[in-house]
Formats: sequence, structure tokens, C-alpha cells
Amino acid sequence: MNTLLAFSALREGAGRAAPRRGGFGLLLGALLTAAAPLPAAPFLPTDPNQVLERLPLAAADAQTQELRELRRQLADRPDDLELTLRFARRNLEIGRAEADPRYYGYAQAALAPWWDRVPPPPETLLLRAVLRQNRHDFDGALADLRQVLAARPRHAQAWLTQAVIQQVRGEPATALRACLALRRLTDTLLFNACLSGALSRAGQAGFAQANLERALEARPETPDEDEARSWALTVLAEIAEQIGDALAAERHYREALALGRRNVYLLGAWADFLLDRNRPAEVRELLRNEQRADGLLLRLALAERRLDDLAWISHTELLEARFAAARQRGDHTHIAAEARLRLDLRRQPQAALALAQRNWAQWQREPRDARLLLEAALAAGQPEAAREVLDWLERTKLEDERLADLGRRLRETKS
Repeated sequence: MNTLLAFSALREGAGRAAPRRGGFGLLLGALLTAAAPLPAAPFLPTDPNQVLERLPLAAADAQTQELRELRRQLADRPDDLELTLRFARRNLEIGRAEADPRYYGYAQAALAPWWDRVPPPPETLLLRAVLRQNRHDFDGALADLRQVLAARPRHAQAWLTQAVIQQVRGEPATALRACLALRRLTDTLLFNACLSGALSRAGQAGFAQANLERALEARPETPDEDEARSWALTVLAEIAEQIGDALAAERHYREALALGRRNVYLLGAWADFLLDRNRPAEVRELLRNEQRADGLLLRLALAERRLDDLAWISHTELLEARFAAARQRGDHTHIAAEARLRLDLRRQPQAALALAQRNWAQWQREPRDARLLLEAALAAGQPEAAREVLDWLERTKLEDERLADLGRRLRETKS
């Protein structure tokens, strides 16, 4: 799973009954970027006149001025930890919102001098965990979080980040324990969104849905808390999809979109919902100008292929070039996206299956990753290749009608 855009800055939440308003923006973003559509690898155009993207000038200028001023202050005060953290957080927020990996690099460069301190400051470790999470270095991220929690056991943001990483790794029971640790550390909507997300992966989807619906109804809608509400509505939409309630899922997705915040994860989840219901024209319109994030470009290409729009060919080639460049850098965060490309765009089920198995074994074990591997095994005619996923579904008691149907089809193929 995974939440988005940022509030103004990430505030220290340790040792308080609840964080300051807006304090969870960065970590809410981390929740959804753990498995969110990936930022694009750097692309070098061959035509100097090619328009890569049109940005809102006012917003771009404001961000540039803000970061320039922060960078100037940091040059004057390089030993100012709070200023360093502010600069790093702001870069992470922009990088996530714009799906631009450069900003993650700026954040990492700013934090690097503090990582060698013994011990590193807890807030530095927290941001390093977010950076490692973004690279799918989940073991490294969890190690950093353990250090934060050893120093500050009531650090709510660390518990929240740990919970989402454990969900991404397919460990709903341990994620649930991390969510429960938040009960008296944060407000009720954040706590219940975390709790319901974990419960929905542990065989209690119906209870999780009812619990989160009550939490949302009890929480007044206020503009300064749209971030938390967006996350909760997205979790609720995904739970509704799990149990086959398409009407409720669409309603919750639309409610989240109506909040008007740029949210890459939400766009990807909504596009997947539309593709599952054979509504590719809506996906093409939704993502026409969303080509920077690899995951969104992939969904656009999938929609175009269904519509016999030949743009899918150039978009697929662009994705393949990005994936190849990422491999050269030692970056393998694109594996799941490449598997989907091989399966549904290139129609290469054997190659897709190999990639899906690697993704499952080494990185992510969310429902979407399980679905990818099951579909690839079915398309490749290799039902035994899905055994590990089927065992995981039985062990976690995950309720998901789509996965249950794929499991039945695989068992029929085997027999």
C-alpha cells in the first residue's frame, strides 16, 4: 500500500500524545510511495526541440526560489541540523509530488554528512529510512527505524513508516503491531487508516472497511487535513476493491480525487481500477499529461494499446529505455513495472513471469505483486510457479476476490 503530497514540513512527533497539525505529511507520502508508480529514470532526448513536459510556471518558480533560498542559508550554516532537515524534507516532498528522482538525490546529499555521526540524530535516521524505502532497500530502512525507536520509543512517524514497509513486504501481522503502537501517539484517523490497512491484509477486510468508514464519518472535513483524508479514502477504496464492492470503491476514489491534491499513488490506483473495468479511454484522458512517473506512463500505454492508439508503441519503447538505464545504475525498483510491460504490452509471458518471481522473492509482496505473479504464471502456463504466492495467500488469509479467482483458474489449469 502506500499516501502522498506533503504538509509543510515533517515535525518531530516523539513523546507527544499527538503530532502537530501537518506533522505527518512526509511520512504519509512515504506510505504510498513505498509501492507507488516509480519516478522515471533520467531520459536524454535526441531532439533538442522536443518538449518533455510543460510545468505550471508559477509553481515551478516558487519551488525554485524556495529551494534556492534554503540552499543559500545552508551554505552559510552547514552545521545547522534543523535547517538541513528542513531542506531535505522539502526536496523529498517536491520529488514525490513531481515524480522527479533528482530531488531525492538533493535530499540525500544534504543529509549525508550527518549519517556518519555516532550516533546519527534520530530525525536524520528517519529521513534516511524514507530514502532507503524509496530505493526498495527495506532491510536498511527497517534497521534505521529500529535505531530511531530504540532512542525514542514513542516516535509515531517511525512506527508509521515501519508499518507500511511491513505491509509492502507482505507481513500484515507485524504491520498490525506497528499500527497498534500508534494508538496513543497520533490522531484517530491516521491510527484507523493504518490499522484498517493492515487488518484488510490479514483476513479481516469487512471489519477493516467498517472501522475506517466510521473513522471518516466521525472526522470533519477540513482543508488542512486533506492529506490524511486522502490516504484514508484511498485505503478504503482499495479495501472495497478487495471484497468486490466496485461501487463503493469508485465512490471513495472519486472522493479522494475531489480533494484536489496531486497524488501519484492515487492516480495509479484509480487508473488500475478503470483498466480493470475496461474503461481505457478514461485512463488515457486521466494520464495524458502524466508521463514522468514510470508507473503512470505504463498505465497510459496499457490504455492506449486497448484503444488501438499507436502511441502505446513509443511509450513502451520509452519505458524500456528508462528501465535499461536504471539497470545500468544498479537500480532495480522498476522490476514489477517491467514485468507488467512484458506481460500486457509485449505479450512475453515467460519473461514477465521471471521478473514477477524476482520481484516477489526480493522486494515486494503486496496484493498487486501477488496478482502480477499469478497472472504471469497463468499466461505462461506454469501454475507451479505461483505456488509460493498461493501459500502466502493461505497463510495471511488475505481476502481478495481477484486473487481468489486467479487461484481457482491456476488450480484448474494444473488439474
